[in-house]
Amino acid sequence: MSLITDLAQQAKEASKVLAVLPEAKKNAVLKDMAAAIRVNKASIIEVNEKEVARAKENQLDAAMVDRLVLNDARIEDMAAGIETIIELSDPVGQERVIGTRPNGLEIRKMRIPLGVVCMIYEARPNVTADAGALCFKSGNGVILRGGKEALDTSLAIAGLMQNVLEQHGLPKALITVVPNPDRELMQELMEQRGLIDVIIPRGGEGLINYVTDNAKVPVIQHFKGVCHLYVDKEADLEKAMALLLNGKTQRTGVCNALEGLLVHQAIAGDFLPLAAKALAEHNVKIHVNARGAEYFDAADVIGEDAYGEEYLGLEIAVRVVDDLDAAMAHISRFGSNHTEVICTEDSQAAQRFQLAVDASVVMVNASSRFSDGSQLGLGAEIGIATTKLHAYGPMGLESLTTEKYLVNGVGQVRD
Repeated sequence: MSLITDLAQQAKEASKVLAVLPEAKKNAVLKDMAAAIRVNKASIIEVNEKEVARAKENQLDAAMVDRLVLNDARIEDMAAGIETIIELSDPVGQERVIGTRPNGLEIRKMRIPLGVVCMIYEARPNVTADAGALCFKSGNGVILRGGKEALDTSLAIAGLMQNVLEQHGLPKALITVVPNPDRELMQELMEQRGLIDVIIPRGGEGLINYVTDNAKVPVIQHFKGVCHLYVDKEADLEKAMALLLNGKTQRTGVCNALEGLLVHQAIAGDFLPLAAKALAEHNVKIHVNARGAEYFDAADVIGEDAYGEEYLGLEIAVRVVDDLDAAMAHISRFGSNHTEVICTEDSQAAQRFQLAVDASVVMVNASSRFSDGSQLGLGAEIGIATTKLHAYGPMGLESLTTEKYLVNGVGQVRD
C-alpha cells in the first residue's frame, strides 16, 4: 500500500470516530490544542525562521514570504482562532423540520460531517492550525498537503495537535500532514476517490487550476481575489479614504486586499487628488485609465481592457466610471467573485449594489479586509469559496457539513 493511500484510509477510519464525538469532548480537545500552540510558541518560531530564511535565499516573492512568516502575533491569532471555534455552536447533529407529507411521513434534515477533507495549500503554515481545528469541530478528518516552503512549520504545528489528540485517546490520523511535498504524491492524493470526500486548494491561481484540472475528487475553488472599492457620488470621502488605505496597504499579500478602485465621475475631482497623495505616501504604484490619469503625477496609463490583475503588492488599478451601473459592469467583467465594497451614504445605491453584485462578500462602508472567517464570526476559516457549490465565501464550520434526510413513518408503502 502506498503512503498516500495508507494516510487516506487512516483518516477515513478516524473520521468515523470523530463523527459521533460529543461537542463537549471536542471543545476540551480544542482548548488543549490552543494551549499547546501557545506554550510551544518559541519552538514553532524557531522552525519557521529557518524556513523563512530559506525562502528569502531562494528569492521567493514578497507576498509568498509574508504568508510564510509566523511571529508572536500570528501564533496568538492561531490560538485565539481555535478558542473562537470552541465558542461556536457545533453544527453536527443540528436538525430542521421539513414537514409532514399527506401520507403521514415526517421529514427532517440533519447536519453531518463531510467525512475527510483534503487541504492543498502553499506557504501558509497557519492553515495547518485553522483547518485542523475547523475540521475537528465539524467532525471531519483532515489531510493537509502544504508546499515545501512551509512543510517543517506545518509538521511542527500538526505534531502539537496530534499529541493532544492522543492524550485524549483519539487517533492522530484525524489531523495529518503529508510529510513529503513531492508532486507525484499530490497527484495520488487527488485521486483518492472513496477515501477523500472533498479537496480545498488554497494558494495561487496556478495551484487552483492544477488541482481543478487533475483531481478525481470534488474541489471547492478559490481562484484569486480581485477586490474593488467603488466610491459612489454620495460617498463620505473621509470614510472612502480610510477604506482605500486599509484595504490596499494594511497587508498586501492577501486575497482580501484591494486591487481595484472605481470612482464616480461626479466626485473624481474631489477624491482622486486626495487618494493620489495618500497612495503616493505609501509608495503604491498606480495603474489608471486615460480618463483618470490627470489626477496622478506618475502613473501607468492602461487600456480599458487591462484590468483584473491580482497584484498582491503595493499596486492598484484605478478607473473613473460614469455611474453605479458602470461600476457594477466593471466588477462583473473584472472581479473574481471574492469581495466587493461600495462607499456611499445613499441607502438605495447600497442596497442595489449588494443585491446585484455577484461576489461571495458584498460590503457597504466597510473594509475589504473584513472578508475573513475570523472577522465575520466564523472562527478560523478553511478557505474562501469563489464558486457556489456547495459553499460561497469564507468557509467556517457549517460549510464543512452537509445534510441528510431523516424520514419517519409508521409502515407506509408507496402505491
